[in-house]
Amino acid sequence: MSQNPLEILSDVATEAHTRIQQDFKKIDPIVGVSQKMRASGIPADVMTIDCLKTGKRIILILQDQQPGVISYQFSFKAKDPDDEFKQIAFSELDADKLYEWIHTYFSVA
Repeated sequence: MSQNPLEILSDVATEAHTRIQQDFKKIDPIVGVSQKMRASGIPADVMTIDCLKTGKRIILILQDQQPGVISYQFSFKAKDPDDEFKQIAFSELDADKLYEWIHTYFSVA
């Protein structure tokens, strides 16, 4: 990969976010990237996608030890995440898949 995985994931999230905003104005997701884990000595980056209206959050984790895998969890902004994360191959998480996750998870009341 010529770009680093976080840049690629950010590009995917930007495309999905733009499409969601065009198609579903009520969802209005907020995308954030944190490198606090890395600053604490854990070789990983975190992306969160929040829906302020529902309080729901999608967490995506890129771990250096698993470069071809994204760990993810559907959670809530006001709650600590569960210990168990699902995994998806990095190559399988494209803008269409992320769009589907955002629309499906954030649209449910």
